[in-house]
Amino acid sequence: MGIEIINEPNTTTSWPMMNVTERYKAVDPELAEGTGPIAFDWLKNFYITAYHRLRDENKGALPTSKAVVFHDGFDIDQWKDFMRGEDGGLAPEFENVILDTHQYLMTAEMMGCPQTVEGYDDFVKNTYVPMIAEMSEYFPVIVGEWCLFNSVGCGVDTHGGQSVLNGEEGAHAETLSAEEKRALYQGVAESQLNAWSNGSGFYYWNYKLLTDTVNTPGWIGWDAWDLGRCIAQNRFPVQQ
Repeated sequence: MGIEIINEPNTTTSWPMMNVTERYKAVDPELAEGTGPIAFDWLKNFYITAYHRLRDENKGALPTSKAVVFHDGFDIDQWKDFMRGEDGGLAPEFENVILDTHQYLMTAEMMGCPQTVEGYDDFVKNTYVPMIAEMSEYFPVIVGEWCLFNSVGCGVDTHGGQSVLNGEEGAHAETLSAEEKRALYQGVAESQLNAWSNGSGFYYWNYKLLTDTVNTPGWIGWDAWDLGRCIAQNRFPVQQ
C-alpha cells in the first residue's frame, strides 16, 4: 500500500496524556534529561522532508502508486492547512498522501467521554463521525488503529489503559455478565465501524495477543484488543 513515515509521534498534544517519562523510567536518567514532546511545526517539516526523500527518483523512489502516510500526532485538526496549494487543495508536488489517525475509546475517556454504554455511543456519533468526515475533505483518512477496549468492559476506570496493565487493586472487577459484555462490545463495534465508514479505511489494532487475558493478573479485560478473540466470542460483527 505504501509507507507510513513514523508511528504515533508524541506531540505537544499527546505528551501530557501519555505520561511516558513516568510510565517508562529512563535506563540512563542523565542521557534522558531534557526529553520532551515534539512540536507540530517541527513534525510538519519532518513529514515534508521525508515525503520528498521517499519520492526522490535518484534514490529508488517510492512510486506514486504507493501512498505516503503520515500520523496526526493525536491532534487531527492540526493538518487542515498541511500540504495545501494556493487553491486550498493538495499542492501539486504531493501525490497519494494519506492521513492516519488512531482512535481509542480509552483515550476518549481521558477526553471526557462518560464511561457508560450511552456515553461511548454519543461520543462516537458526535465526535468521531463529524471528525472523520471533515478531515476527509483534506486528505484520504484511515483509522490505522482502533479496538473495542474500554473501562466498562474491564469493570474499572483504566485511566487510558494504564491501571489494568499495572495491576492496580480493583482492576479485575467483573461487573457485567457474559451476555452484557457481549452486548457492550457489539454496540461499540457497530458505532465505531459506522464512524470509520466516513473515511477511506480502518485497521483493528491487533488480530492476536500472545497473552492469557483470563488468568494473568493485570491483563483481565485486555482480550478486547484481540480481534480473533472478539470474533470467537461473538463480540465483533462478521459478514457471512
